[in-house]
Amino acid sequence: MSTGLYAVQHIRRMRGGAQAHLMRASDGAFYVVKFQNNPQHLRVLANEMFASRLGQWLGLPVPRVEVIEVSDWLITHTQDLRVEVSVSVVPCSSDRQLASLHPDLEAQVFEYLPEAMSSRVANMKDFPRSLVLDKWTANSDGRQAVFVREPRDRRYRTMFIDQGYCFNAGEWNFPDLVLHGIYYRNFVYTGVTGWDSFEPALTRAEEADPIDLWRCAEPIPPEWYEYDYDGLNRMVESLYQRRRIIRDLISAFRNSSRNPFPNWKESPAVRPHAEAAAAAFHFNPPLPAIALKPRKERLYEHTRMATARNQAPLL
Repeated sequence: MSTGLYAVQHIRRMRGGAQAHLMRASDGAFYVVKFQNNPQHLRVLANEMFASRLGQWLGLPVPRVEVIEVSDWLITHTQDLRVEVSVSVVPCSSDRQLASLHPDLEAQVFEYLPEAMSSRVANMKDFPRSLVLDKWTANSDGRQAVFVREPRDRRYRTMFIDQGYCFNAGEWNFPDLVLHGIYYRNFVYTGVTGWDSFEPALTRAEEADPIDLWRCAEPIPPEWYEYDYDGLNRMVESLYQRRRIIRDLISAFRNSSRNPFPNWKESPAVRPHAEAAAAAFHFNPPLPAIALKPRKERLYEHTRMATARNQAPLL
């Protein structure tokens, strides 16, 4: 099954545990490609697509993600298209892989900027908003970001990359550790003065319907999660329930030894139903067998479920 996008040239190997490769695609753009046989886990491809699309929906600066076809011919004729697995070196897998749009090759891309240059980052306020995504999806890695300056631009823009460890990588569960999913330097959070600093991403997440989440999950090729349709259903359902505890998870980080928000002026939010919300995280109700239905029927079913929930009293 063709996706319409295919790799035409290998550029270079990228850094990182997934051993991704930079490749030029049939649309003329450059993409960071993660392969199904990467040494982290097959599901990091599914996680990357799901969490990146969710981040876009929240309004965060994340790369556009696509499914890209990589041919056997290109792998056979490109010596560098290899991954190191255990003690062996094997060819990258062919067929459908995960592609994240890379900035223009003429742009400057930095993994690190000194704190003194923070005023030159145009969208520094997106760092607190990224916590909404990372706490919601239980990103078990640190928050990864790059700073990009396009040609003729005087300021940098941050872009949040590498969502593969959202949903706890290949485990597909939600271990809510306080210091997971955060950026390793505190200065990116100094602008936080209260809950408004997380908007509009926070409210959008809290008001999400199941249909919103399924629109982000629908394009994931099923081979990326080993055709575990029930597992995907459970993850989406858990994510829907978890929207109610995002503030609690951010509050736990606020009260941690990191002291990440020294300029927070508001008192902690009063959440009268916090216990019920926390219980929602552990609640794992039986799900309807809708995963194998045609796409239109699944979307209809998700819409019906969302409507039923909106009519029921919230926790």
